[in-house]
Amino acid sequence: MTIAHNLGFPRIGVGRELKWALESYWAGKTTQADLLTTAANLRAQHWQLQRAAGLEQVPVGEFSFYDQVLDHSLMFGVVPPRFGESSERIGLDTYFRMARGRAPSGEPAAACEMTKWFDTNYHYIVPELQPDQRFRLASDKLFAEVAEAQAQGFSPRPVLIGPLTYLWLAKTKGGDFDRLKLLDPLVGVYQEILARLNEQGVDWVQIDEPILVLDLPTEWLRMFEGSYGRLAGNRPRLLLTTYFGALEGSLHVACHLPVDGLHVDLVRAPGQLEPVLAKLPGHKVLSVGVVDGRNIWRTDLTQELDRLEPLRERLGERLWVAPSCSLLHVPVDLAREERLDRGIRSWLAFAAQKVAEVAVLCRALDQGRDAVAEVLADSDRAAQSRRTSPDINRAEVRKRVSELGADAARRRSSYSERAKAQRERYPLPLYPTTTIGSFPQTAELRVARRDFKNGRLDAASYETVLRERIAHDVQVQERWGLDVLVHGEAERNDMVEYFGEQLDGFAFSRNGWVQSYGSRCVKPPIIYGDVARPGPMTVAWTTYAQSLTERPMKGMLTGPVTMLQWSFARDDLDRDEIAMQIALALRDEVIDLEKAGIGIIQIDEPAFREGLPLRRAAWRDYLDWATRAFRVSAGGVADSTQIHTHMCYSEFNDIMTAIAELDADVITIETARSDMELLEAFSDFDYPNEIGPGVYDIHSPNVPATEEIVGRVVKATRSIPAERLWINPDCGLKTRGWKEVEASLRNMVGAARLLRDASGQPRETADAERTPHSPVPMDRPIVSLTADG
Repeated sequence: MTIAHNLGFPRIGVGRELKWALESYWAGKTTQADLLTTAANLRAQHWQLQRAAGLEQVPVGEFSFYDQVLDHSLMFGVVPPRFGESSERIGLDTYFRMARGRAPSGEPAAACEMTKWFDTNYHYIVPELQPDQRFRLASDKLFAEVAEAQAQGFSPRPVLIGPLTYLWLAKTKGGDFDRLKLLDPLVGVYQEILARLNEQGVDWVQIDEPILVLDLPTEWLRMFEGSYGRLAGNRPRLLLTTYFGALEGSLHVACHLPVDGLHVDLVRAPGQLEPVLAKLPGHKVLSVGVVDGRNIWRTDLTQELDRLEPLRERLGERLWVAPSCSLLHVPVDLAREERLDRGIRSWLAFAAQKVAEVAVLCRALDQGRDAVAEVLADSDRAAQSRRTSPDINRAEVRKRVSELGADAARRRSSYSERAKAQRERYPLPLYPTTTIGSFPQTAELRVARRDFKNGRLDAASYETVLRERIAHDVQVQERWGLDVLVHGEAERNDMVEYFGEQLDGFAFSRNGWVQSYGSRCVKPPIIYGDVARPGPMTVAWTTYAQSLTERPMKGMLTGPVTMLQWSFARDDLDRDEIAMQIALALRDEVIDLEKAGIGIIQIDEPAFREGLPLRRAAWRDYLDWATRAFRVSAGGVADSTQIHTHMCYSEFNDIMTAIAELDADVITIETARSDMELLEAFSDFDYPNEIGPGVYDIHSPNVPATEEIVGRVVKATRSIPAERLWINPDCGLKTRGWKEVEASLRNMVGAARLLRDASGQPRETADAERTPHSPVPMDRPIVSLTADG
């Protein structure tokens, strides 16, 4: 029998039940027992759904209250000293304080760093390892969930992140040291975990080592054999799981480790099948990921069976079939999308449909295609409909992209010339202050948007609500003393969805939510056809906001790469072509904003590094088209128009040349959680343009003190000249409450004023009077003015 299985299921629930339960608990409205009950109900529902679809095993332990990497940190006792945890078993509130800086109990502390999970839009909490790190089994969560599944009659397959991947994802604290020196004691904890699972009667354990698809250093590859050799006894059978790419240089290691099966991603890397078959020993299971776990397009079942049937003949019962990776990255269930266009809906599959596709493929392999003939016929009709739909391809869009000249990707003058024109137009003070774009969206605003969409509120009344909210946001920014204002984005539901709703070629689900981090969920648009802009998207709201103030107002757009990355993009067209279509639509919007008198325009690219291929050999091609797409979107404006961009939660050291090639006049970046460490990349590279390092973490409810912000900016001046520094939060403020936003921004503006007073230098003379990269001169004492914050 061919085993149908799954690597992981979305946690949030079809109605985002986990999100609401988490936020209610954090707010003190419900108890921890209530939260645990919601979680148990969701797990039971998801296990039942997978078994009903026809899966032989259900993944267990991949359910998380915030992040699976953080779950492992707690399981291994990896809790930074600032959280003060000393008990044998680590509590849930310590877990939440590590994730977000605050929980219903325990003292607030700086949250752990957060960054992207490989090349996805999912964020994980980065483990912090000390040179003398002690590992211990400090959480029973995994074992409790295994027992829970067994009690309900399911066959559980526990999911673990492998020891090498866990160490690779971690960062060192307390001095730089070789993380591999911690591998032996960490493997000891894995031995203990596997032994306990064996005692619980577990048959298979899934152990994820996705770093095997990266360009691993030789010393890391060498460590796999010895580590897994130590895991060989007193354990269940192990399925080594890889995804997001091809094994390539790790192929021999992955195939010959002392494990019982190997999973490979044949969606991202179909060409690796034959090399894997040639290397894999004859006694091992081969699990093939053939249903796309990262995108929402329906599998062409007939085409897939054409590939799988010869494989089944060759491997027999050693063949397992699965999605390419965990289904964490797709929405839960398409069944609730009654309002989606029927034609487009027929082309899609969410998590519930994907596990059913896996089961159908296995049934066809074991019983023949006639056993699933009706399902195959429906799949064939959907595939043919999508191939021939007249709604997908637009000749005028393809023509515009093909005729795009090199000049479209260039600004008219160099940054140094543009900076002079921009400072003449906007004589801002030293350390100009701004925000990243969004302000809190109140419950009243969300209700108004929902009522408007449902037809209970007319367009005129909804517009009045938005105008009042924008006027409020402008007024408070003036009162707080910010230098460059934003309109607050009251009209926007999401930074990608808002634009997609106004572009041709996009479609939208109503319940297609995907977890980004913690309780934060996004609803990615669906790019199903060629992209074009029928008309202006932001001009009216931005010019209205500008009419309310004499201070400069930023126009706010989402960049082409981020629009692509944070959508479910079509898989029948190259990604560079899709990005360029979006770039041209945005270019038209940028030009219209400039014509309307908006002289500062921010084109956000937080997903720029996220799109970077996992293998370095493919970087150059991606960076070439990604930077060109951004430059095309920004390239049509005058020198005096200042282009900003924003990036967050990324490591920049290895792509600094590409970031400089974006040629944005100002880049704002997340740096608070790393305590300004990310700025070192900009210093080492000698980044030529202006930078706004985030001075406080907006993902934590903690309010930063003025002295803390001053300390971070002083630290920043060691890397970036003061005349090129802006002061801003890490990211947008949409998810925060007004009380904490007001306190934080007042402190931020106060810090800027203290720094200006201490420097004694107006910004417009700083270029002539200061040596580049010299720290800020401190002519006056300021309380706690230290680089330690």
